[in-house]
Amino acid sequence: MEITGRLTRDAVVAKTAKDREVVNFSIAVNDTYKAKGSTETTKIVTYIDCSYWLSAGVAQWLKKGAMVELYGRVGVNAYLNSEGKAVASLTFHTSNIKILVFVSDAQPVQASAVPAKNSKKEQPDDLPF
Repeated sequence: MEITGRLTRDAVVAKTAKDREVVNFSIAVNDTYKAKGSTETTKIVTYIDCSYWLSAGVAQWLKKGAMVELYGRVGVNAYLNSEGKAVASLTFHTSNIKILVFVSDAQPVQASAVPAKNSKKEQPDDLPF
């Protein structure tokens, strides 16, 4: 199976009890559709937790906002939480990662600590994260 999306946060490397390393990250997959008989487009975002067991070194490239194409299989985790409610989540067990858009770590340098009086108010982007 193949999915494409943007990372919602930087990847983290976790160690298991047996000293195996796993890279955990989450992506947002955007989709749109039109309901039957409607001209209005509806946007939906699906958040998918991902795991990659083959190499922890890839974590340095998996930064928030990067667009990735993933190959692997979907798993479902279902359990009862501490309040007794049923909870479920999707996990994508990744076997191959292709980074389509990298994100640089460079932070913009602020010229002045005092904002300009006539500066335009920043418009929020339409990213889901």
